[in-house]
Amino acid sequence: MRAIRRGRLAALGLTLALLTGACASSADVATTKTGPEPTSASARAAKAGKQLAANTLVPLAGKAPTPELPVTVGSSDGRKVTVTDASRILPLNGGVAEIVFTLGLGERVVGRDITATFKEAKKLPQVTKAHDVSAESVLSLRPTVVLADTDTGPKEAIDQIRDAGIPVVVLDVATKLSDVTTRTTRIAAALGVPAAGEALNARMSDELAAARAAVPEGSRPKVAFLYMRGSAAVYLIGGKGSGADSLLDAAGAVDAGTQAGLDRPFTPITTEALAQAQPDVILMMTKGLDSVGGLDGLLQIPGIAQTPAGMNRRVVDLEDGVLLSFGPRTPLVIDILVDRIHQG
Repeated sequence: MRAIRRGRLAALGLTLALLTGACASSADVATTKTGPEPTSASARAAKAGKQLAANTLVPLAGKAPTPELPVTVGSSDGRKVTVTDASRILPLNGGVAEIVFTLGLGERVVGRDITATFKEAKKLPQVTKAHDVSAESVLSLRPTVVLADTDTGPKEAIDQIRDAGIPVVVLDVATKLSDVTTRTTRIAAALGVPAAGEALNARMSDELAAARAAVPEGSRPKVAFLYMRGSAAVYLIGGKGSGADSLLDAAGAVDAGTQAGLDRPFTPITTEALAQAQPDVILMMTKGLDSVGGLDGLLQIPGIAQTPAGMNRRVVDLEDGVLLSFGPRTPLVIDILVDRIHQG
């Protein structure tokens, strides 16, 4: 379940105006433009699909920002942390790593955790084993600042890293889209590049608004998010706080689990729960769908075939490292969801 929680979102709230008269190191920060933006849902989804298939990030345009340090920032474990050097950054969460790279600081990143699956991070040494941090692996990379979240563990490993004199900034786990703005702002502040954080928040907010504008008028399908790992006999349905509920709302859909009264993020799937949820569409992670034998295997799970989604074979899957990452690629996820969940 830590994989679910750590992959949750971060997100894209209100557009933040870029500061004028910013300091010299921030002057080159700009958003990246990749040509005219498509307006139809299908065109936006096609463009988003190509970018996700390439598994790469689009950093902010212009020269990489120069950190202005030292800074002292609040950490979600109740500490005040002073960062004096951002030359060797180690993010211990895939969504956090996406933000660091997109801010233009990827050349300073020295390692990754297992959830950082995008192409730019693949070459970096991995410091986690089955989602647990190896303090020895972290210390061997000599990071000057570590970015973690409240689910990062084990606690003993984080304490060992901190006891070695390395600043560790802990962030709240993102559980809804609006958390992404706060998360980006906090990461940019901790790394001494606040103006880059403002620029990235503005870009993501614009992208999300454009995705939402493509939602067909009057369409409000019910979508159930299913988290499955067939080999481990894990079969869960998402409810309130799963992270998927926020994504589905942004994409103009109703989270079927939440509407059915599931007040926990994840609940074991039962035929009764599915009968009550009655989803029009099922949303899954790609590896989860593969783990149960694809669409045909999914329909063999009791209760699935009897839902409208099962009867109409309406299943949408997205890559595990992207769907609940709540990072700079989340607007692409919304583009794809808007197109695929509203199809007849």
